[in-house]
Amino acid sequence: MNDRARARKLADRIKVVVAETLERRVKDPRLGFVTITDVRVTPDLREATVFYTVLGDDAARAETAAALESAKGIVRAEVGRQTQVRFTPTLTFVPDLLQENARHIEDLVVRARAADRQLAEQAKTARPAGDPDPYRTSP
Repeated sequence: MNDRARARKLADRIKVVVAETLERRVKDPRLGFVTITDVRVTPDLREATVFYTVLGDDAARAETAAALESAKGIVRAEVGRQTQVRFTPTLTFVPDLLQENARHIEDLVVRARAADRQLAEQAKTARPAGDPDPYRTSP
């Protein structure tokens, strides 16, 4: 098994363990409704980046980030216990901005469609700036 395959397999396992640990063992009231979206592990299996989303506003995201940071030790210990790798990877929690980026793209598409409709309406009544037949014809 190559390094990438091992890292991907470990990342998949860490994703499940982190989600279960947050749901069952972490009782921090600051922890909002968290979804673990992805985990990426370095090829040497020493570091894992855990991407997550939080349902709620900016305050809920900030509270959840603080709760995840304080629960990092518990979560890492559980990852080590359940994965049984020689070296338990350090965990870094990173908010996944995929939903916000998708929402922003949706807004841009809506604005572009509105601009296209407006341009199409203007084109219906538009007339050429010069003569209707700009080419000279011989008399």
